[in-house]
Amino acid sequence: MTDTQKLDLILKKMTILDEKVTGLDEKVTGLDEKVTDLDEKTTDLAERVICLETDMKEVKQKVNKIDLTIENEIRVNIQRVAEGHLDLARKLNECINISNRIQHEQEMQDMYINMHHAKLKTL
Repeated sequence: MTDTQKLDLILKKMTILDEKVTGLDEKVTGLDEKVTDLDEKTTDLAERVICLETDMKEVKQKVNKIDLTIENEIRVNIQRVAEGHLDLARKLNECINISNRIQHEQEMQDMYINMHHAKLKTL
């Protein structure tokens, strides 16, 4: 093999190697772009997580306020209404008992009136 052939062979291999390096460089550039895009997405995701954490803190505060309102105000008011309902139920029962007694007495009076009316008719 002559020196020219050797140089041509080296040149050919260098050309192939240069093409491979160029291809590798393109792949690295593409990979770098993908990593940059991934970094941007990760940053965006981190910002969203921070927003969610802030929102969750607000929601927790609101839920705590609602719990306190239910515990301190609504529950007490429901108990008052229930107690008032019991009083009304007792009063209703008393009124029903009185009404039944009056009705019973009325019936007895009606019977006495009918008896006396019948006696007066016979006289």
